[in-house]
Amino acid sequence: MAERGARRHRAATGPPPEAAPRRAPAPAAPEEADEAAPWPEEWPARPDPILAMNRMGGFDWDLDSGHMHMDQQALAVFGLRPERFDGMAATAAARLPRAERDRMSALVKDALTAGHETYAGYFRVRLADGSLRWTHTQGYIRRDENGRARRVFGILRDATQELSDTTARRQEASERRRRTTVVERTTAALAAAHTVGDVLAVLREQDGLVRLGADSLVVGLLEQGRIRLVPDGPTGGIIHDGRHTRLDDPYPMADVVRTMRPVYLEDAESFAAAYPELWKQIAHLRPGAAAYLPLVAQGRPIGSLGLFYGGSHLFAPEERNVLLALGSSLAQSLQRAMLYEQEKDLAQGLQQAMLPRAIPDVPGAEVAVRYRAASAGRDVGGDWYDLVPLPGGRTGAVIGDVQGHDTHAAAVMGQLRIALRAYAAEGHPPATVMARTSLFLDALDTDRFATCLYAEADLSTGVLQLVRAGHLDPFLMAPDGSTRRVPVPGGLPLGLSSQFGALDYPVSTLELDPGATLLLCTDGLVEVPGADLDDGFAKLATRLRTGPRDLRLLADLLTTAVERRGGEDDVAVLLLRRRATASAPLYGGRLQQHVSPGDPRDLAEARRMIRSAVRSWGAGSRSDDIELATDELVVNALTHTEGPSLVTLRVLTGAVRRLRVEVEDMSSALPRRREADAEGQSGRGLMLVDMLADAWGVESRGAGKCVWCEFEVRRPGEE
Repeated sequence: MAERGARRHRAATGPPPEAAPRRAPAPAAPEEADEAAPWPEEWPARPDPILAMNRMGGFDWDLDSGHMHMDQQALAVFGLRPERFDGMAATAAARLPRAERDRMSALVKDALTAGHETYAGYFRVRLADGSLRWTHTQGYIRRDENGRARRVFGILRDATQELSDTTARRQEASERRRRTTVVERTTAALAAAHTVGDVLAVLREQDGLVRLGADSLVVGLLEQGRIRLVPDGPTGGIIHDGRHTRLDDPYPMADVVRTMRPVYLEDAESFAAAYPELWKQIAHLRPGAAAYLPLVAQGRPIGSLGLFYGGSHLFAPEERNVLLALGSSLAQSLQRAMLYEQEKDLAQGLQQAMLPRAIPDVPGAEVAVRYRAASAGRDVGGDWYDLVPLPGGRTGAVIGDVQGHDTHAAAVMGQLRIALRAYAAEGHPPATVMARTSLFLDALDTDRFATCLYAEADLSTGVLQLVRAGHLDPFLMAPDGSTRRVPVPGGLPLGLSSQFGALDYPVSTLELDPGATLLLCTDGLVEVPGADLDDGFAKLATRLRTGPRDLRLLADLLTTAVERRGGEDDVAVLLLRRRATASAPLYGGRLQQHVSPGDPRDLAEARRMIRSAVRSWGAGSRSDDIELATDELVVNALTHTEGPSLVTLRVLTGAVRRLRVEVEDMSSALPRRREADAEGQSGRGLMLVDMLADAWGVESRGAGKCVWCEFEVRRPGEE
């Protein structure tokens, strides 16, 4: 028990007594001090020769004012010259390393608050040459009638001879390990910093440069011949944020950048003498010591680092070496961060230039688009969206994603967006638009491919024709809020389909009811690393179903959800809603559908397109006639010709409103009308067309032909 008590005492007061030479007794604990010994009210003005011989001195500390009287022997123990000592306890405490100062402050504070009359402890003092001296103090606390501590009288003595060299070496080794740990941890943290803000944040962490003893710091970044100051420290400190310093200013920051050599100012007098102009501006803030370090990367200065101390501070050789090492690591990290931010700004500017500046108004529809950059990488990628005005009042909606997250992906995206937009604006059918865009990407001779979904919408009818190239399926949200993912047959991604000769993209037809919403998005909206894609689809459907009805708010909700989970991929979103009361014209539209021979899906899609169009275009009682005649023309083309057919429906405006159906094929042989016998299986197609249509005919189209028929239809409301 006695031994454990002794160990606790030694942990509180400093080095273990067993480390001292045998001839020196172990220091007494505070409670073991001789409380009956007389303590003088004032120490003698003249030095006592016995005290001087033993390097022992006294002090008188006024706790209320902070003033401390130290005799010459006490000043000698601290390595202070009388003319350089201002009589403040804080100045004397500044001679202690930060860790020692904190430990002794806690020791004294505990004695004051616990009501003790004495305290004692070992601590180290840093001398002018940078070396550390072991010192021992014993203090007697004088209290007033209320028990409040007012003054402390005490003895200071040089304890170097009391401690063995082994203990000193152990303490020095511990200090070196601590400094090495600071360097290693700070360097490791700087290696992970991406931006200048990240680098500065490292300096504020527990093991940053401030932990080496500084109270605050400022980083000066060289920008266009000026130094921009970025401070960190107490509010109202020495440096204010946003200030700039010129390279020819008589300031330490400028000197360090010009000469690439550090500047150490160990006390206020040195500061004032070296930089009088700066001192006039900051003297009222009572600054103490400062260290200014050059930040040099690849042999060129990029700025400087300033460390500020509340009182005097001696920069020992080993501490200077540590600061310079950290300054070098900081410079490399800052240069990397500045290059990163420059590339990021360039990439973001490039991407913004590649994306549409404004989304055009779409008659009969509400539109909302959003783009969110990835949380990692260069904050730029190949995702894009677009809305393309098409002939006949139709609208093309595009969503796409170029492989990669860099400036090259953004550049390819911009070229691809423009190419697809041009092909769509020329009036090509959706499958042709996608095939030509794939050929264009392949011709760019890049190693990137792209996924894409292109939807051609006739908002007067609500008919959507979709082509998918390796992209996510779209989502359809009904007016009542119910939501479903719509499986759309697709082909290979753009670029790959050209390389593998698979340019026949299937076309799907959907009907967008008034008030319904189409969602096109990139995979960053639903993909989460390590999670199943179906879970992402389910969560997206829930957000669409429960989210706000306003499209802009809904788009914000979708992208905000990605930000909260820290998405690592870009996100592009396009929402297209057909207005419940459509203001789009009910005539003047055009729809097209390719039909391949032997593919029943194409024929079914063509029939669905015809049915949706004639109903939405107000064909009224003639809807069945139009559907039947068109079906006959398509079947004739597939039966009697080779190759695919192209079905086109359009509304012709004029004095009489007509709906025209065209079926094109690659055969130059013209059809002829003939009578079918009673048991014949053919010959009735053109007879039906002639009976049902108001007019029909055949036209040559290049190497092929076009069979057409027209129907007079009334506008809604006409009798």
